[in-house]
Amino acid sequence: MKLTSLPLARTFCMALLLSGSATFAAASEAPYSLPKLPYPVDALVPVISPESLAIHHDETHKGYLNALNRAVENDPKMEGVTLSALLAHASKLDGVVRSSAGGHYNHSFFWTIMAPVGTGGTPSSGLLKRVETDFGSLEKMQSAIEAAGETRKESGWVWLVWTGTKLAVTTTRNEDNPLMDDVEIQGSPIIAIDLWEHAYFLTYQARRADYLHAWWTVANWKEINSRYALASTDPK
Repeated sequence: MKLTSLPLARTFCMALLLSGSATFAAASEAPYSLPKLPYPVDALVPVISPESLAIHHDETHKGYLNALNRAVENDPKMEGVTLSALLAHASKLDGVVRSSAGGHYNHSFFWTIMAPVGTGGTPSSGLLKRVETDFGSLEKMQSAIEAAGETRKESGWVWLVWTGTKLAVTTTRNEDNPLMDDVEIQGSPIIAIDLWEHAYFLTYQARRADYLHAWWTVANWKEINSRYALASTDPK
C-alpha cells in the first residue's frame, strides 16, 4: 500500500519541520536517525534528572527508532515513506509500526520544547493573546494541561494543539499523537508532555501531578512560540 500525506497533516508536519531544529528535521526522514539532545544531559535539573533524561533519550527513544527502522527494512512498501505520511495514515498501520512511528515523532518533538531553567523565554504576545481568548489566561491554560495529564491514568501524552480555529488541550494513549488520522482531536502540536512513567519516575515516583507542575520551568517558550506562529492563522 502506498502512503501519501493527507493535506491537513502535511501542513501540520511541514510547519513543525520548518520550526524545529535541523536534527529534528533529519529525524523525520527515512532511514530515521536519533536526534541529539539540544542541551547537556544535566541541563534540565532539578525538573528532570540526568539519569532520567539519559535513559529516556538513549534507551527509550532509541528503542522506538530501532523498531521503526527494522520495520522499514523488512517492508519494501515502506521504503521512502516519510514520518508525516505514516502518522497521517496511522489507522492503516500495524501496532508495532504505529507505536514506533509515534514514539519517534513524539520524543523528537519533546526534546525541542524544553530548555534549561531560565533560558526558555516567555510566551510571545501573539500566543498569549490566543491563550487568553481560548482559556482566559496563561495560568488557566497551564492548569488545563496539568489536569488533563493527571486525569489520563494510563500511559500517553498531553498536548496543546492548534486545531485550525483555536488552541485545544487533548491527551493521547500510548505513543499516539494529534497528527494521526484516527485520534479524537487532530491538530498541529504546540506543546507535548510525556506521561509515561519513564519520563519522571526516578525523580517523582508516582507523583505525576508534581512532574506536570514543575515541567513549566523547563518549557522552551522560544520554540513553542515558533511552532504556534507557523501553525496558526492568527496575525503574527
